[in-house]
Amino acid sequence: MTLLPDWSHPVPRIADAERLQRLSALRAAMERDGVDAVLLGSTESLRYVTGLVWSTSERLCGALVTRDRLVYVAPAFEGPRVEALPHLPGNLALWEEEEDPALLVADLLGPTGMLALDDQLPLFVHHQLARRFGLERLRDGGPLIAGLRIVKSPAEIALIRHAMGITLAVQAQARAAMRPGVRASEIVALIDAEHRRRGADDGSTFAIVSFGAATALPHGAEGDQVLGARDVVLVDTGCRLDGYHSDLTRTYTVGEPDGDVARIWAIEREAQAAVFAAARPGAACRALDAAARQVLADHGLGPDYRLPGLPHRAGHGIGLDIHEPPYIVRGNEQALEPGMCFSVEPMIVVPGRFGVRLEDHVHVTASGAEWFTQPSRDILDPV
Repeated sequence: MTLLPDWSHPVPRIADAERLQRLSALRAAMERDGVDAVLLGSTESLRYVTGLVWSTSERLCGALVTRDRLVYVAPAFEGPRVEALPHLPGNLALWEEEEDPALLVADLLGPTGMLALDDQLPLFVHHQLARRFGLERLRDGGPLIAGLRIVKSPAEIALIRHAMGITLAVQAQARAAMRPGVRASEIVALIDAEHRRRGADDGSTFAIVSFGAATALPHGAEGDQVLGARDVVLVDTGCRLDGYHSDLTRTYTVGEPDGDVARIWAIEREAQAAVFAAARPGAACRALDAAARQVLADHGLGPDYRLPGLPHRAGHGIGLDIHEPPYIVRGNEQALEPGMCFSVEPMIVVPGRFGVRLEDHVHVTASGAEWFTQPSRDILDPV
């Protein structure tokens, strides 16, 4: 029997000391790339660097990072709330409702200098800034920011591991509740309650519960399904811990599977193992995707994106965003580095009948990769 990770002892949240290190690293990257300032929007990158958590809206709220200043830019009426929330120390620059926040950013930066933009800023903010700065003074800050976020620190890895452990325990609870006649909505409610009970930030971030033919749809079907006695079950769910995501999928049957289902499940497990074996420092992300597709081709599935087979990439990075670099996909030449974290989920779809996705995550180490959670070993006992 596989022992579940111990989720009962909380792990430390990200400390300001680590955020200050991130701020220094961002400034070093700005210096290297000839950037005078970076504008962070109400995105996960704002949280990553400053600790401030703010939801995106039609009003610009974020932070301007220069070589020597950290300035929070916010609507004037939201200033007291910004000040009350956790964040690194910095100045506060406010704009009134009738004012253009892009003008405020321009005044803070001055008449010269290159401004790099958080790539998750809304397009309307880009348009406002382009009118004030001109396109020649704006640069895509996505690669600069992603270059910092893509390699996780020990503290980040510990948080992800803990969140994954919570969700694995929740997957076990969901499996125990599966019985013919149960509704998917009942399992979704159970998953959310169990995530909350185990200390996740806000319950489940998502929960896909699919039965039978609906399991062939990677992101589930509409409507409330009812589990049949011989249905394939797919449960994909996750939570957040200090903003860091978990994301685990288990596919199984409640009773003995028919031969075709058992065969595809075994191939899926073999493909997942092949991706893991290919994960090592220096390996290109595309090579991991290719390793999964080769297993499927060897069993007469695919090739490429043809079905029955694998219709999408073999994995995605994870951290403060549930989908972020590195992407384990054909054509991605990015080399893996220690500290990178990503999913291993080379789903097999048999159109109109069923799908099998086994999703666990790894982090790259100096010698290879390490699972956050142990993969499924049996179609009847997925956890």
